[in-house]
Amino acid sequence: MNDYYEDLGVSRDASAEDIKKAYRKLARTLHPDVNPGEDAEERFKRVSQAYDVLSDETKRRQYDMGGDPYGGAHEGFGAGFSFSDIMEQFFGQAAGGGRGPRSRSSRGQDGLVGLEVDLATAVFGGQEDLVIDTATVCSSCSGDGAQPGTGRRTCDTCAGRGEIQQVQRSFLGQVMTSRPCPTCQGFGEVIPNPCHECSGQGRVRTRRTMKVRIPAGVDSGTRIHLAGEGEVGPGGGPAGDLYVELRVREHETFTRRGDDLHASVAVPMTAAALGVDMTFATLDGEQEISIKRGTQPGDTIVLPGLGVTHLRSEGRGDLVIHVDVRTPTKLDAEQEQLLRDLARVRDEEAPDGELDDVDAGFVGRLRHAFRR
Repeated sequence: MNDYYEDLGVSRDASAEDIKKAYRKLARTLHPDVNPGEDAEERFKRVSQAYDVLSDETKRRQYDMGGDPYGGAHEGFGAGFSFSDIMEQFFGQAAGGGRGPRSRSSRGQDGLVGLEVDLATAVFGGQEDLVIDTATVCSSCSGDGAQPGTGRRTCDTCAGRGEIQQVQRSFLGQVMTSRPCPTCQGFGEVIPNPCHECSGQGRVRTRRTMKVRIPAGVDSGTRIHLAGEGEVGPGGGPAGDLYVELRVREHETFTRRGDDLHASVAVPMTAAALGVDMTFATLDGEQEISIKRGTQPGDTIVLPGLGVTHLRSEGRGDLVIHVDVRTPTKLDAEQEQLLRDLARVRDEEAPDGELDDVDAGFVGRLRHAFRR
């Protein structure tokens, strides 16, 4: 806890008048508008807090007894007592100079909207129509806010200054404070006849359609920044920015993993055994692919450079085709006999269940693990 007596430079038996004089002197010296030193504001806060405690008989008695003058419910200043309150009470809001009237025009808010695109657009880029509800400049008053032909007039209450000043008495003497003008809300002007279209706001809500360029390589969650395409600000102020968050629709054939595309192709058992050339439809058009003799389920065919465009670099990912070997489930008598003849020729009528070297080693490790 700070030594409040030391902060004010008074003895522990100082009278209320001595405390007030000490604080008044220090406050005038340490006020940040008078003392630009780096620690001026911090010292001023400490002095103000010390005065808040020692000028209150109850708080001072509790502090002298070693207790917390704020009852543990406050940090820095007493309840309802802040640095800004002190600034305003003793020096006024205009201590650093008048603010003057504020502008009716201000920047509009930024906006965030979603846009769904298909996979081909995400891969190659393109343009999409985006429909948004936003605020635009009022076409009737062109953002002025006044009914056309009427205009604005200077506020009679503040004479165009946007603020009113009041003189208040305190133990420091008379101080001048400034407040926004209640008549014009600080603008310095009033609009006797607001625009019928926008009610004096200078902007109206409307729906508009715009073209959005989609870069190649985007993915779900990618955001496109459109500067100045957000809503127009009050008083016809400059528009904010618009952020478009993309979502890529699922494709019936392709799935995306990073910048690679994956797809499956089903081939009959006979085609996988004998090998076959076939046509496969990619996003770039039809491509000839070759199913090699003896292809196994899960084997892949890689088509380099037919994947997704890299978003921030040149080139594209790959297209990976997974081969799904289909075993027939229904056979007529002739087909069944042909397969039995094939099995007899290959000596596969009664498979012995032997595994190849790779599978045998894996299964052996499993057996060993279960014996433990």
